[in-house]
Amino acid sequence: MSTDAPLIRGVDLTDDHEPRPVTDSRIVYEGMIWDVRRDTVDLGGRTVDRDYIEHPGAVVIVALRDDPVGKVEVMLIKQYRHPIGTTEWELPAGLLDKEGESPLEAAQRELAEEVDLRAEQWHALVDFRPSPGATSEAIRVFVAQDLSDVPEADLHHREDEEADMTRAWVDLDEAFAAVLAGRIANAGAVVGIMAAHGAKQADWVTLRDADAPWPGHPRFR
Repeated sequence: MSTDAPLIRGVDLTDDHEPRPVTDSRIVYEGMIWDVRRDTVDLGGRTVDRDYIEHPGAVVIVALRDDPVGKVEVMLIKQYRHPIGTTEWELPAGLLDKEGESPLEAAQRELAEEVDLRAEQWHALVDFRPSPGATSEAIRVFVAQDLSDVPEADLHHREDEEADMTRAWVDLDEAFAAVLAGRIANAGAVVGIMAAHGAKQADWVTLRDADAPWPGHPRFR
């Protein structure tokens, strides 16, 4: 009975990164960006086949500034996403697809490329895996503060869907309300905005070092 399940403390909640043995593994579909892999997994006396999208992981950036009266504002972008046929509000983000680049370096690059900003202060905010039954994707959300514009000579030329992106500053409390009202549904934006709002309520003491351990991403364990 679930009502008889044990009560444990929040400090004891930690994911166990202990992969089960894989007896066979192969690519069953090779795509333009994503591949689909099929693993035969030993679950201890029984084996199962599991298909999943191989993903390099990603970073999301919550870029924050204080307005003249002390309210916290967050930078949002609006970008077209073809699989859902929606131009949606998002946070700046990008793939961990460059060899030798750390998550922090990727976040710094993406902030500059997508919204023409640099930041002097960086912290890890929250980590999440958007769909662990379907993809290996792991995402780290950073907070970027003490912002400045990228010099004109260093501006990135945006192409394809990124060429028409809208950029806007939004009061963090109002962005949080938009998430709860269902007006923003992008996973990275929902997680990043809610986590930043919670961190603000806690006076930012929950922020971690920008290079904090990330055991949830296989490459950075």
